[in-house]
Amino acid sequence: MTHALPGRWGAALYECRIAHARTAPLRHSFAHRTYLWLVDLDRLPRLPAPLRPLARFRAADHPGDPRRTLRENLDAYLAGQGVDLAGGRVLMLAQARSLGHVFNPLTVYWCHDPDGRPVCTVAEVHNTYGGHHRYLLRPGADGRAGTPKEFYVSPFFPVDGDYRMALPEPGERLRLTVRLEREGRPAFTATVHGERRPATAGQLLRAAVRHPLATYAVPLHIRYQGIRLLLRGLPVHPRPDRTAREEVPVP
Repeated sequence: MTHALPGRWGAALYECRIAHARTAPLRHSFAHRTYLWLVDLDRLPRLPAPLRPLARFRAADHPGDPRRTLRENLDAYLAGQGVDLAGGRVLMLAQARSLGHVFNPLTVYWCHDPDGRPVCTVAEVHNTYGGHHRYLLRPGADGRAGTPKEFYVSPFFPVDGDYRMALPEPGERLRLTVRLEREGRPAFTATVHGERRPATAGQLLRAAVRHPLATYAVPLHIRYQGIRLLLRGLPVHPRPDRTAREEVPVP
C-alpha cells in the first residue's frame, strides 16, 4: 500500500548526490549535488505565491499535450501501451521548473492500481537536443528491470546496448541506479542517492540556497563534461536522422 507523502504540501524533497561513471571506451566520472521533488500527480503542491517561482510543475515540460495535465498525459501514454491504472496513484520524481527553467535528464513515475499495488514504472529520458523517450518497465519487488536502449542521449554512445535499472520507490532514502551495458559489459552507470525531507517553505528555501540555480546547473554540467571528453579524444556518434520523440494525439 502507498502512504501519504509528508508535509502540508503532500510532497517530499530529496537533497541528492548524482554521480556518473563511464567505464568504456575510457574512464571518466563526476558527481554533483542538487535536489529533487517527489509529488503525487493527483495532488501537485500548491505553493504560496511568493514561492511559486521556485517550483512549478507543468505538462509542457514533459511529453504529451501541454493543454492536458501531467496525469492525463501519462495515462494517455500508458493506454497506448495497454496499461490502465483505473485511477491508481502515480508518484513522480523530478526537478520542478525553477526561476523559469527546468531540464530533467531522468524523470521517474511509480504507477499503482487503486489498491496501492505497484503496476509499472516509467523512466522518462530527455536529451539536450530537445528529444525525449519513455521506457515502460515492469520491475520486480526489488525495483530492478532491464530494457534495450532505444534513444540517443549522449553523443559519445550510439543507440545500442541495454539498460539495467534499479528504481525502487523512494522512502526515507532515495537510491536509484541506471547502468548501460554494451556487448555484455558495463559502459556507463548513473546513481542518484538522497535523503527525504518534507516539502515545506523552509525546506524549499534551504534547498534553493544550498543549490542555487539548480535547474540551470544540470545542462551546464552535461555540456562541461562533454567538452572534457572531446578534449580527451573520445569519438562522437552522430545523432540519428530522426530523434525519438513521443507524441500524444491531440483530439
